[in-house]
Amino acid sequence: MRTRVFSAPKVPAVFLLFWVVKLLTTGIGETGSDFLGTVSIPLAAVIGVGFFSVALYLQLKSDTYHPVRYWAAVLSVAVFGTMIADGPHVALGTPYWFDSIVYFVLLCGLLIWWRRSEGTISVHSITTARRERFYWGVVLMTFGLGTAVGDATAIDFGLGFTWSILLFAVLIVVPLGLRKLGLNVTVAFWASYVLTRPLGASVADWLGKGTHDGGVGWGTGPVTAIGLLLFVALVAYLTMTHSDVDHAAVHARDSAAHEPDLVP
Repeated sequence: MRTRVFSAPKVPAVFLLFWVVKLLTTGIGETGSDFLGTVSIPLAAVIGVGFFSVALYLQLKSDTYHPVRYWAAVLSVAVFGTMIADGPHVALGTPYWFDSIVYFVLLCGLLIWWRRSEGTISVHSITTARRERFYWGVVLMTFGLGTAVGDATAIDFGLGFTWSILLFAVLIVVPLGLRKLGLNVTVAFWASYVLTRPLGASVADWLGKGTHDGGVGWGTGPVTAIGLLLFVALVAYLTMTHSDVDHAAVHARDSAAHEPDLVP
């Protein structure tokens, strides 16, 4: 079965601002989902599923990377991922630690399938439609896993939001340290990617929840609105400056395009 091939990776270059925007999406996804749930659960479901379907469809339909399209898809996955992570706990009463194990197994299974199918799980290799579908499937699983893990530490294990923030702030730098000691860069990336979710969600919950729940008490609505404003500003900056374009991949593409044709 043939698959579409892209001229350059359909994901942004990984640098500091990438992680900042990613953390923002995790916080917005957490408090945004909670806020919509307090307004109307059916409305939250419609918005969550609708936003996820449209944003991901537009991303997968395109042949090139664009910051607005890409980060809108990530944000939609953040909202939808929160819902699917909270769903089993609310509907079935399963503890968050159990949900974490389930999502971890699903994530590992999907990564293994991707690796065996494509020979790589590197984000720099997202140059075909098949690999991109694997990529977004893994992204969705990381949000589900990260949400469940964050809730497990804060609620099931009784750490609360403050200690959860400190825990994940320490854990997220561990892959970086291990990378310097020889850990595979792709493994380090996905480990950090998973950990951004509980870190960002714990910070957002701490700001949004009431003081009786261990939070600051700003409210989920205001925290979501502030997060969205920062998110829009940063994505607009990336769109105008093109600072998140994978220039190495673009250079390689352009060099290949200008190479002389040696075939007679």
